[in-house]
Amino acid sequence: MTSDLFEQADTSLEQGYQPLAAKQRPRSLQHYVGQAHLLAPGKPLRAAIDGGQLHSMIFWGPPGTGKTTLARIAAEGANAVFLQLSAVLSGVKEIRAAVEQAREYRRQNRATVLFVDEVHRFNKSQQDAFLPYVEDGTVILIGATTENPSFELNNALLSRARVYKLRPLDEAALLSMLQRALPDVDDGLEAPHDSLLRIAAASDGDGRRALNLLEIAADLAPDKHLDSTVLDEVLQGSLRRFDKGGDDFYDQISALHKAVRGSAPDAALYWFCRMLDGGCDALYIARRVVRMASEDIGNADPRALTLSLEAWQVQERLGSPEGELAIAQAIVYLACAAKSNAVYNAYNAAREAVAGGASEEVPLHLRNAPTTLMKEMDHGADYRYAHDEEEAYAAGESYFPERLRDQRFYFPVERGLEARIREKLDYLRQRDKQSTIRRYD
Repeated sequence: MTSDLFEQADTSLEQGYQPLAAKQRPRSLQHYVGQAHLLAPGKPLRAAIDGGQLHSMIFWGPPGTGKTTLARIAAEGANAVFLQLSAVLSGVKEIRAAVEQAREYRRQNRATVLFVDEVHRFNKSQQDAFLPYVEDGTVILIGATTENPSFELNNALLSRARVYKLRPLDEAALLSMLQRALPDVDDGLEAPHDSLLRIAAASDGDGRRALNLLEIAADLAPDKHLDSTVLDEVLQGSLRRFDKGGDDFYDQISALHKAVRGSAPDAALYWFCRMLDGGCDALYIARRVVRMASEDIGNADPRALTLSLEAWQVQERLGSPEGELAIAQAIVYLACAAKSNAVYNAYNAAREAVAGGASEEVPLHLRNAPTTLMKEMDHGADYRYAHDEEEAYAAGESYFPERLRDQRFYFPVERGLEARIREKLDYLRQRDKQSTIRRYD
């Protein structure tokens, strides 16, 4: 049995023009495509929908993966009233109005699913407004979001709702959706398999985009034949999924960084081009590449930092495409270079030691002594000028406060230039042990 609100929504959609995506919205799991990891027999969400025993939940996934449709199907299966709010257009006033409606339906012994699209757009106080009514069962909340709930939703709300991660639709799911939609587009439309494959590929996992592209292509198709000429026109400039500042953005820069760290130049170039293709500012990537040079290559190959800075400068001066090629050169060099995070670890360890330690005094022999008074107070006394010592090294000298004299932060790796740095430091420490002059002894 369908809820009144659901029936009203469907009736209103039948009046006038309907986008193909609206016409094709499934009304049951039988026609729903994708998300097998959530909806295969025996999965918890499938069992909840089939059994009509719904709980509050958050659907998290990219656009066009069926979040709204799945919420409607869940409400239908539970014979619940379906109330829908958009967090972009609604506030606390609309939430209270929906709750009042839900209370009325509750008095009629009917459950209410309150679906909130773009739920991450609600601020903390608006999200808190749901809590009492979710807690007492007045509403079953289903929220939809494209953003990571861990960052965008209150912990109190998350603790009352189960999060389900929806995935981009794969090629098979998109093809199934497109083939099923063909009669609604035009009964006489000829759409070769290869043409549907191109639309599926250009849709980038987004079912809504796939159906919209099919509808546009059908309108432009001469003699009802969907050929490559029509698709070239419709699909030009189509971008892969990329949400600046969202999960896709940070996932892709993470993949780029890890490919460089993992000495995988081909994968690193792929993620670099994916980010550019999605509209990422090349200067942002250039800044991150400089970070990679210090964090993951360090002194194993100091040229990496220089090359990264130069690539950044080329991008600033020349822009696209010359600057992007320079960044690509730097990325490939970093991926192929010897790796060391020794400086990165040493820096973090030193910061931790400073943050967790006392404000140690600078030892007298290391203090500045620009005035007579300071010299009389022994500032700089007994300082050993390294250039006057054998091999320009004052063996046995310490440059730490006394309490930290044996502290070590930097442990060079046995790769690249750092292997030679390690040999030198081992040699100098051996000289310290052999020296008859020992500071603090």
